Amino acid sequence: MKMEANYTLENEDEDRVITIRSVHDGHLNAKGVFSLTEGIIDRGDIVFDDKMNQWEYTGVGDLTHEEAEGIAKFIKINY
Repeated sequence: MKMEANYTLENEDEDRVITIRSVHDGHLNAKGVFSLTEGIIDRGDIVFDDKMNQWEYTGVGDLTHEEAEGIAKFIKINY
């Protein structure tokens, strides 16, 4: 996942599209931080450890743990 990717959360009511962007330093080196937005709304970040094994969701209740886990798995597979 070089620039950005979309991840669809399927709900009973309505599907939600989350845009994932990799956060880079000034030299375009990935930092293990992935910004999540839904339209223009900031949904927080998913932050991985150095080896991309453990992750943490920094949003405040915008996504359930299961939704954040699905996004984290998607990032690991596609990064």
